[in-house]
This record gives sequence, structure tokens and C-alpha cells, in this order.
Amino acid sequence: MSILITAATAFEMQAYDTAKGNSSSTLRLITGIGLTETALSLTSLLHHHASAVDLVLNFGIAGAYARSSGAELLDICVAEQELLGDLGVCLPERIERFVERGLPVQDSFLLDLHLRQRVEQGLNLAGIPYKKGKFVTVNCASGTKKRAEILGRQFQALCENMEGAAIARVCKHFQIPCVELRCISNNAGESNKKKWQLEEACTQAGQAAAVAVDFLLKDA
Repeated sequence: MSILITAATAFEMQAYDTAKGNSSSTLRLITGIGLTETALSLTSLLHHHASAVDLVLNFGIAGAYARSSGAELLDICVAEQELLGDLGVCLPERIERFVERGLPVQDSFLLDLHLRQRVEQGLNLAGIPYKKGKFVTVNCASGTKKRAEILGRQFQALCENMEGAAIARVCKHFQIPCVELRCISNNAGESNKKKWQLEEACTQAGQAAAVAVDFLLKDA
């Protein structure tokens, strides 16, 4: 089995390497930050190497929708579904999704159930607690608590990120199963960076990803 490990930044990928992530049967891709760079870099890699990739594991950090989800700092979260949170019309109290207007867009992606359950089994065996639920991918991270509350309430989601839906969309196109896990580094909309825990969240996300990969390879 060959696993492609993806993360947005070198900082996040280094955490995976530090956790002694398995390298014998894995490929690595630092996608870049945001939907565009992620879609471009992953599509380019899979265009040339799709036959060499059995599954994609995407990991990194995320901002929690704390008021609506109960996710807290340094929680590990596993995605059941990825949603494009701001593909639509930005109204004062909600995002009007283009699909509500009958436009033929894909803005919601269910992640592979069997693969997710295997990752959850690996986390359980390692004694790593986690939450699971919806993730929201945005082009512009929530800069205010009000916006975070709007998105969290509308989508009933755990957290927001800037790459996950692009990974899910590209993998759907290439018919490759994917799974996503993230560690909460901050509350979405929290402007006080002193309350963020970026380094600790990267470390824990890398460790959880390494545990998941090791289990998937042993379970193959």
C-alpha cells in the first residue's frame, strides 16, 4: 500500500517527520496554503503518479468553532465531511450557498467511510482521543468571532481550515479515497495570537498522522 501524506506547510510536515512517520511506503506533498495552491499541487502530482497512490491522508491544524461544536484547543478532529463554507453569497447572518440558487456546483464532500473508520481504530488503539464531524474549508479564515459563529452554526461543523475541501475534490476526481485529521490550534475568530497554540497543535497533528499511517500500513 502506498499512502500520500499531505499538509499545507513545511512546518506541519516537519511535525510528521519528527514523530517518525513511516517513510517506506509513503509519499509526501506540501500543498501550499489555500484552496488554489492545494488543488493545483495535488492535481499535478496525481496526474503523473495516481497509479502509485492508494489513498491520501491530509493533516494539519484548524480553528475550532468552539461555541457550536465543543471542540477545544489541541483536540484531534477527524473529518466526516468537508464543506466549502464561503462559496456563495455572504449575507449578514449566513452564507447563501450557490446550490440554494440551483447552480451546478460541488461544495460538499463526504470522506471515505471505511478509511476513516480504520484511522479511528488506529487512534483508539493508540489511546488518542478525538472528535469527528464536519469540517468547513474557507478562502478567508474567520477574523471575527461573529463570522466564526455564523459558519459554525450554519454548517454545524467542528472547525475550519483552508485546504481540506480541495483535497477531497481532487481525490474524488481521481477516485482515490482520502481521510483528514487536524488538531485545533485556536478558536476560529480569535484575534489574540497569544491564545493560539500553533506549535503544540502541529506537533500533535503530526503525531496523530504518524499513528494513523503506521496503523494503515500494518492493517493493509
